[in-house]
Amino acid sequence: MNTTNDHINTSIEEQIWLLLEEVKDPEVPVLSVLDLGIVRDVKVSDTEVPPLGGEGPKAAVSITITPTYSGCPAMDVISMDIRLKLIEKGYRNITIKQSLSPAWTTDWMTEEGKRKLKAYGIAPPNPKQQFCTTDMFREEAVQCPRCNSYHTELISEFGSTACKSMYRCLDCKEAFDYFKCH
Repeated sequence: MNTTNDHINTSIEEQIWLLLEEVKDPEVPVLSVLDLGIVRDVKVSDTEVPPLGGEGPKAAVSITITPTYSGCPAMDVISMDIRLKLIEKGYRNITIKQSLSPAWTTDWMTEEGKRKLKAYGIAPPNPKQQFCTTDMFREEAVQCPRCNSYHTELISEFGSTACKSMYRCLDCKEAFDYFKCH
């Protein structure tokens, strides 16, 4: 049992989780990768205790991310941004893996992330009980992020990105993206 390295690994993992909060989604820059819930795991190994006055612990860092849908074009940019953030803080031995299983779900988004989406003008995904129904052809009630009206209509299944659809508010007349429930 090596409690010194275990403590260092835990401390480094906590630092990395804090750094990941600074990595933004390139498609919705108000959201961090943690808000999206795409970071599934952070592992630290091969740590060395630095000498007094040294540069800090050296560690092998492995991060697992799950795309919001398979084929999401933003994942390569997100992987690169995570790598650059860690390099900026002195980490060099970095592995970023993508995992498709289990599939990402909007349930993994943080409540803070959903609040940020709405403030940005994108309707956040509805709670699961409003979407997941056996009635496949029933139109989903989506709240306008600007005036909070549910008097909205679907314009297109596809919005500015494949994970969004386009709606229009029939009260304030504004069009808006809706982050689809997955």
